[in-house]
Amino acid sequence: MTTPTFDTIRIDREADAPAAHLVLDRPERLNALSGELLRDLMAACRWLDDQPDVKVVVVRGEGRAFSAGFDLDDFVAMDGLTREVAELGRLATEALDGIRALTIAAVHGHCVGGGVVLAAACDLRLASDDVRFSIPEVDLGIPLAWSGIPRLARELGPAITKELVLTCRPFDAHEAHSLRFVNRVVPAGDLFDAATQLADELATKPTFSLRATKTHVDAVMAEIAGTARNANDADTLVAALRDPESRAFGKAYLERFTARD
Repeated sequence: MTTPTFDTIRIDREADAPAAHLVLDRPERLNALSGELLRDLMAACRWLDDQPDVKVVVVRGEGRAFSAGFDLDDFVAMDGLTREVAELGRLATEALDGIRALTIAAVHGHCVGGGVVLAAACDLRLASDDVRFSIPEVDLGIPLAWSGIPRLARELGPAITKELVLTCRPFDAHEAHSLRFVNRVVPAGDLFDAATQLADELATKPTFSLRATKTHVDAVMAEIAGTARNANDADTLVAALRDPESRAFGKAYLERFTARD
């Protein structure tokens, strides 16, 4: 079957190989998560899930970053945000989470906001030693959406999730490893090879046991902190963008961000 092409996503896979790379491909924007990219991501995930011989998918970003998070150009244009648009992030994250194949996030450079949520939706995470994680949504005047709270709470625990989301402070790969958010930290130049090697190793194992293990662990975690209850994330995001204080915080953040540039 011919591998599909997208404007903002790339699927790299050798013919009939059991491992594939799902690449966020907007390097000029540090792979910021625009509405177009989120739609492409959902379509790419559907295609990958239809490939029964794909056992492992490496999720990574092209260029200097994994993802700079939600596209700020889209954020500026959000005066008329509809629920359908606000729902895209959660739907894209659920699509990535729902792939039957094992997913490995290979995270480098900047991993911000929605990018952190996408990484959290993957089964395993490798981080380069140069990565900088941050979750700036509260400073932008909006709550963390896209089912990010339950995903982070079950990976980090409630207290650490509250701290990182509410303070918006950045954290590096080694802290992420100490918090058990990433499985392994590798030198920046070795990340691609390390992720590929892990994917190839896992792909040698029997498909049934790989998928049964993933399904079992996911079912246990869904009982602890399921994401289905976050169907109202979009409503909360729309409400925040209509709140005067929240909008003022977002405007101030964007002004500081623009001044840094």
